[in-house]
Amino acid sequence: MIQFVLATGNIGKVKELASMLAPLNIDIVPQSEFKVPEVPETGTTFIENAIIKARHAAQLTGLPAIADDSGLEVMALGGAPGIYSARYSGDNATDQSNIDKLLVTLKDVPLAQRQARFVCVLVYMASADDPTPIICQGFWNGHITQDQQGLSGFGYDPIFYVDDQKCTSAQLSKAVKNTISHRAQALLQLLPQLTAQLNQSEQSNG
Repeated sequence: MIQFVLATGNIGKVKELASMLAPLNIDIVPQSEFKVPEVPETGTTFIENAIIKARHAAQLTGLPAIADDSGLEVMALGGAPGIYSARYSGDNATDQSNIDKLLVTLKDVPLAQRQARFVCVLVYMASADDPTPIICQGFWNGHITQDQQGLSGFGYDPIFYVDDQKCTSAQLSKAVKNTISHRAQALLQLLPQLTAQLNQSEQSNG
C-alpha cells in the first residue's frame, strides 16, 4: 500500500478524502501524524495555496503529498469569503463563528440573490520538487439559507442549500455528499490522473 501525506489539519477533510481514495489502495496519513506544522497560506488563489501546502508537506515528510484548498464563494459578496473561508470571522474562527458572521453579513440580502458555490482545488505532488503537479478543481453550486439546517458535515454545510437535493449539505448522507460535492468533483478528475501516474511509476521501477 502506497503512503501519501495529506496536507491539511482539517479532520473533516481528512475523513472525506481518505474514504474517497480508499479504492486506490492508498494509505492517506494526515500531516499532523508527522508533526508537520501548518504553513502560512500566502497565495491569492485556491491553486496557489494548495501548491504551497502540498510542497511543504512533501518536503518535510519525503512522501508524495495531496493538498486540498477549498472554500465558499458568495456571489452577492463578490466571491467572499473565498480563500479566507476558514478564518472568515478572525484568527480564532470556528465553524460556528464563520456561519454567524456570514448570516449577519447577508441578513438584508433576499433569498433570490444568495447564490453561492463551494470550490475545491486538489493538488498532487510526487515530491517537493515535482515540476508538474496534478491540479484539479471542483465546484458545487447552491445558495445560502437564512438559518442553519442539519447536523452533518462541517464548515458552512448547515447553511449551504443544494437546490437539486432540496436540503442543505449538512442534511445529506455522507454517501450522497461524497458523490456530488466540490471535493468529489475535484477527486473525480484527480483519480484517473493519479492512477496513470502510479502505474507509470510502477512500470519504470519494475
